[in-house]
Amino acid sequence: MVLVSVVNLTLPLEVSLFNCAKNIIRYQIYVVLSGSKREYGRYSLKSGFSNHQKLSWWKIFIYGLLLLTFAGIMSVTIAPLENMLFAPITKRLTHIIPPYFDWNNMDYLKHYSKSILWLTCVIYFILNVFIGPIVEELFFRGYLTSKISRFKSYTPFIITVLFSLYHFWLPFNNLFRIIIFYPAAYLAWKKNNIYISMVSHCLYNLISAINFIVAVYTIL
Repeated sequence: MVLVSVVNLTLPLEVSLFNCAKNIIRYQIYVVLSGSKREYGRYSLKSGFSNHQKLSWWKIFIYGLLLLTFAGIMSVTIAPLENMLFAPITKRLTHIIPPYFDWNNMDYLKHYSKSILWLTCVIYFILNVFIGPIVEELFFRGYLTSKISRFKSYTPFIITVLFSLYHFWLPFNNLFRIIIFYPAAYLAWKKNNIYISMVSHCLYNLISAINFIVAVYTIL
């Protein structure tokens, strides 16, 4: 992702990252489809729903809202502490890496045209709110969770840590990410229903996408 971002300087970093994200998403879907072929004899998403049990949609939505509320509380408590902890390292890195690698730096976006910025917002919203979270949940909380189920109650935590480290382009948010995603992973594992973590993940990213779009709108 870093290489693509450096080469593709005509587009904002977010678009470059999403170009790479497409390949990651394709790989994750391929793994789930191949797993279904091996286990069930045909290509499908079934391996992402191992031991899946039905749950009322209203219950899933309530779980999602509760998890979103928890994430909101953590965003104003844990996230600032983590940012403060890594502030010295982050400050040093800002003198080494290009400014567009800082996702909180909106000033660099002023160099792009309105059409490019709106395109970035549309791509960001679609991939970050729907496609990305759904595929990631199928892969991590679905397929991969079933493959390491031998760890029993430790499985959700292991999956959450792997999921957080997988976001290697955001290395200074691991503590916050693990804390907000672990409850969702645990509930999905405990209830054998991946839709719980899927809905909560989409809601998390919806808030993130709205914040990004609002920030972009203020500089247009």
